[in-house]
Amino acid sequence: MNLGRAIVLAVAALWCSLAAVAVSPGVSPGPDVRYATDAYPGFDSEDELLKPSRKTPRWFGWFNGPKKGTAAEQFEYAASLELEESWKSAKKEYDALVREWPTSPEAAKAQKAVADICLGKLLDAEDAFAEYRYLLDFYSAQCSYDEIVELMYKTAELMRDEGKKILFFRFDNTVDVRRAYEAVVLRAPGAKFAPQAMLTVALLREDEDKQETAATVYENLRSMFPNSPEAVVALYREAKARMVVLRRCEYNRERVRDTIGFLTFAIESGKLSQEETEEVAQLRVEARALLEEEAYKAAKFYDSSTRTRRSAVSAYQRFLDEYPTSDRAPEVRRRLFELQEEGK
Repeated sequence: MNLGRAIVLAVAALWCSLAAVAVSPGVSPGPDVRYATDAYPGFDSEDELLKPSRKTPRWFGWFNGPKKGTAAEQFEYAASLELEESWKSAKKEYDALVREWPTSPEAAKAQKAVADICLGKLLDAEDAFAEYRYLLDFYSAQCSYDEIVELMYKTAELMRDEGKKILFFRFDNTVDVRRAYEAVVLRAPGAKFAPQAMLTVALLREDEDKQETAATVYENLRSMFPNSPEAVVALYREAKARMVVLRRCEYNRERVRDTIGFLTFAIESGKLSQEETEEVAQLRVEARALLEEEAYKAAKFYDSSTRTRRSAVSAYQRFLDEYPTSDRAPEVRRRLFELQEEGK
């Protein structure tokens, strides 16, 4: 790379760092809107994501590089290929412009053209999303931020519907799609579709069989957008996700109590439908039964040859105080009577 090109790329990097702070009016933070730098529990961390790197001229520039001598001429040439419906060639030439002249006035327009061709003509939602993301990450001040973010959201929706294509086959691409929705939320936390995008992230976490993480996203969604329709869905889904976690994990009394408290909150919120309320009430019955079973086992633990009679009596008495109507109450009362008689 010659010195001139190195200087151009250095200036481009500086420009991108400045452009990245630009926020469009439609998604700028305001009352009840979070900043994109805020924490999003349940989202993949930045360290887990592959960050797009700056496009640079390709090897074998005589073959892969731009066909014209200036950015303006190259843009006109790529546009002519697009008019001829030579979509792949047009995309290649627009991309070559972005790589060769990243700071030119035509670069942002060319980058958008690359993304638009991927989406509308080549029907490749995954590549389109990556190109729109690149446009926002490197040219946020030179494009319509709101428009591009909404295109990213719509493209993520297509990715979810279509799946990932490898050769002639399509496969589930849950992780890639989830990260696409996360990228949309992080770049436009105040957008109208942010609650739905977060709800989708949580649902996809469930598809990954990570209910505990899904519950975290549902909780964050309810906190961020408490009056949204998605918050009501999140309340119900979180209740179910918490119970899945409760059934899977080793017994933890505090976890059970916390889950019962949340289920009670969900029931008393008045936001669930009648059917959902009844279902959550049944989940609470199940959770309470887990708590009762643990209390019974704890009492039985003290009723052994290695424990004192006084400890066993106290444990059984505590169980009856807490669960006087339990199905195990008659059995516990009989054993408590026997221990009290033995002590006389």
